[in-house]
Amino acid sequence: MILEIALLDIFSGQEEEFEIAFGQAQGIIQSMRGYLSHELQRCIETKSRYVLLVKWETLEDHTVGFRGAEQYHEWKGLLHHFYNPFPTVEHFTMVHRNGL
Repeated sequence: MILEIALLDIFSGQEEEFEIAFGQAQGIIQSMRGYLSHELQRCIETKSRYVLLVKWETLEDHTVGFRGAEQYHEWKGLLHHFYNPFPTVEHFTMVHRNGL
C-alpha cells in the first residue's frame, strides 16, 4: 500500500467552491484501478489549505494509471484552477503502525 499526500493551497475565498468541486471529482479517483481510499482534510490554522490523503495499491496505480487515464483530464478541469501554487505531491510507505 502506498499513501499519496498532497498539500493543497487554494486561492483564498474559494474554499466553498473547491469543496463542491472536490465532491464531484472524488468519484473519478474512486473509480481508478488500485484506488483504496481517500480523505480530504482542511487546515484549522490556514483556512485555504487542505491535505489530500489517498491510499493506492501501488505507486504506479497513481503515477501511471490515474495520471495517464483519460478521466484525469476531467479531474484536472474540476480542481487544478483552484491551486495556488500547484501542490506538492509525495508518496509514502508504512514503516510502523499502531492503533486504528
